[in-house]
Amino acid sequence: MIITANQKPQTENPAPGRPREHCGIFGIYGHPEAARLTYFGLYALQHRGQESCGIVTGDGCRVRQHRGMGLVPEVFSQPLLEQLPGHLAIGHVRYSTTGSTMLINAQPFVVQHRGHMLAIGHNGTLTNAREIRSRLEEAGSIFQSTMDTEIIVHLMARHQGDLLESLIAALKEVRGSYSLVLLTADQVIAARDPRGFRPLSLGQVNGSWVVASETCALDLVQADFWRDVEPGEIIVLDAHGLHSHKPFEPVAPNFCIFEYIYFARPDSHLFGQSVYLVRKRLGAALAREHPLKADLVMPFPDSGTYAALGYAAASGLPFEMAVIRNHYVGRTFIQPSQVMRDFSVKVKLNPVREILKGKRVVVVEDSIIRGTTTRSRIKALRDAGAKEVSLLVSCPPHRFPCFYGIDFSSKGELIASQQEVNQIRDFLGLDYLGYLSTEAMVEATHLDNQDFCLACFSGNYPVPLESDFSKLCFEEDICAPGQPEGIPATCERK
Repeated sequence: MIITANQKPQTENPAPGRPREHCGIFGIYGHPEAARLTYFGLYALQHRGQESCGIVTGDGCRVRQHRGMGLVPEVFSQPLLEQLPGHLAIGHVRYSTTGSTMLINAQPFVVQHRGHMLAIGHNGTLTNAREIRSRLEEAGSIFQSTMDTEIIVHLMARHQGDLLESLIAALKEVRGSYSLVLLTADQVIAARDPRGFRPLSLGQVNGSWVVASETCALDLVQADFWRDVEPGEIIVLDAHGLHSHKPFEPVAPNFCIFEYIYFARPDSHLFGQSVYLVRKRLGAALAREHPLKADLVMPFPDSGTYAALGYAAASGLPFEMAVIRNHYVGRTFIQPSQVMRDFSVKVKLNPVREILKGKRVVVVEDSIIRGTTTRSRIKALRDAGAKEVSLLVSCPPHRFPCFYGIDFSSKGELIASQQEVNQIRDFLGLDYLGYLSTEAMVEATHLDNQDFCLACFSGNYPVPLESDFSKLCFEEDICAPGQPEGIPATCERK
């Protein structure tokens, strides 16, 4: 039996020019309030996806679910959580990296096969998804969504054997990045791709096992962190405890270094390191590579805050929060008219004129993607009276898109793929622009260069890509050139 309730879609206004979060997953086995703990776990992972969210529970006999468009507290309420009984659950927060923003693409994705219900939540991107989906459709498969996640379920259905054997067989066919949680009425399964692109942590609370994209979710539900789910590992949680399986040939890891730079919460512990301390070390490395004479160091909250703290400490310059963030700006607001110039910038960040007037300012940022948002913010500092504005970035220039679970812009939209550093400096209206070197960035993590995926900086992709892969590739297949007018509203032509 499956019970479903859906929320009304809501409009989202992500900051333009910023990298988009990908997804967050959570799973728990053996707790009488599994749905409630999953709710809190997703709340802690909200930064990883704001488009949609969902929770699926099992009680040993039945599976129940609720999914909706919007933030976790918008989609779930106390009465709804009470309709999700069971001692095991998985949850998902989504920002789409494959498939458009619509309810049918919300996760966890739930299917029925051979009389049993199966739910799956996925953080990552399958780089051979288009080829596999085409092959499956030619063989008769009918897809309900435009997500690459659904491909895993179809592959599992084509293999004989139990659930674990089917999952292993399916994962051996896919390429790319994945951290997964799966649920049946009486099992939770977690899996991580052999290269470990996306993080996945394992913990325990009151004897119940918990898996989550980041340790900050474990902290919120008061679970003790045990270890990372290892690259290439599949963990089964059931009435007999925890079972670890490693069915794949070992390969060199390719951790996403951008988790350290931008995506992960600073209070998380990823790839064996504190995110907070890594970001401070990135800022200290900037101070060594770009020692500047200035009156103060500042971030644009909240992205560059911890690297800016590291730069200030290493350089001896005073740290100031010279721009104040409005924490009460919702996901939607009435759009300003043309006469209200720069409203979209000031509604979230407002400069403190008394701190900035006549000062030489060093701004520390984590990244520059398109540059449009940064340009507006730099102009706001100038308008507030800053005498000089320098910008330091705690990573190298982003010149290549990501195909492993982060929705960077296409290469043509990445400002560093089109312009040299001095050109970017002039476009942004800066006195000085400096990026952190690749060597210093990796050194700040206290891990080895070969442990990371650096493709967004170097263009060296560790896993092969389909030549025509894109976020909306499945919608593009549906909306083929020459299709008659009257395309359904759920189909996004690109």
